[in-house]
Amino acid sequence: MSLDSLLLIGVLLTSTFFFLALFHKLFYKDQRMKKRVQQFIFEEEPDETPQKDKKVKMAVEFRLTKEKIRKGLQKQDKGKQIEMDLHQAGIPIKPEEYVMFRWISIAFFAGLFKLIFGHILFLVVGAIFGLMLPRMIVARKKKQRINQFNDHLAEMISSIVSALRAGFSFPQAMQNVRNESPSPVKEELDQLLKEMQYGASVEDSLNRMKDRVPSDDLDLMIQAIVIQRQVGGNLAVVLEKIVHTIRERIKIHGQIKTLTAQGRMSGAVVGLLPLGLMTMLYAINPEYILVLFSNPIGIVLLIVACISMVIGFVLIRKITSIEV
Repeated sequence: MSLDSLLLIGVLLTSTFFFLALFHKLFYKDQRMKKRVQQFIFEEEPDETPQKDKKVKMAVEFRLTKEKIRKGLQKQDKGKQIEMDLHQAGIPIKPEEYVMFRWISIAFFAGLFKLIFGHILFLVVGAIFGLMLPRMIVARKKKQRINQFNDHLAEMISSIVSALRAGFSFPQAMQNVRNESPSPVKEELDQLLKEMQYGASVEDSLNRMKDRVPSDDLDLMIQAIVIQRQVGGNLAVVLEKIVHTIRERIKIHGQIKTLTAQGRMSGAVVGLLPLGLMTMLYAINPEYILVLFSNPIGIVLLIVACISMVIGFVLIRKITSIEV
């Protein structure tokens, strides 16, 4: 059996295991509950016993694998950081499941790149891409979730100010705002109120909320609340000033985004133009472009070109990213 055939089988098996693990995570609990209820209502047929034993065996193996990964993460002190990253991204999976998905991604893209390009070097390139893809997805979803939180933060603080002026206490004001806030503000406020109900102090709960949502605007609000609880003062007036500051910062962010649109577009062109040109040449004359992937000098030039593209893209992003 050739190497390409083995890689194809490996890619297919990897994809199968990935989707089985995903379906197990999403649907197995409901099916197990349904079967338990049916045990008290109907008698199971004898033919279903082997299939049930097979499913139970797969579930046990899956859980044992997750347990081994979880213990390994605890020894390396990486589980808490991964759990925090997943929470900040709003992805409802456990750290050990995320590590398993990364392993599957590495195996899948390594085999896929080797089958597409036919060179052993792209086995390594695909493995690196499979390693980085879950991180990029988590980082992107984290950024989107934080931006969504910041977009609703000014309205949240305004609602707290209105509730405080109406005579509510701070916990009552937070609970009132929680019921009216959209996601992800509602989830974070719900977690904050649960910690306060379980006996945690307001300061500790707010600081943990700041760790879960790394937002400068939220940090400004929390510091104002903590200082007011320590030294006293009119919290409604302080929060009203913070709302004005946050809205002015959002306004400046919008202006900067408009002024740097051309630079950011240039960065996108720098990153995508070589790939688009390579795709067009491959469609017009495949033999002409495939020399780059078969000749050692061409492979070296491709690596240098990729590194140069990444450096250029990063530098343009740095130039167009202005802190406010």
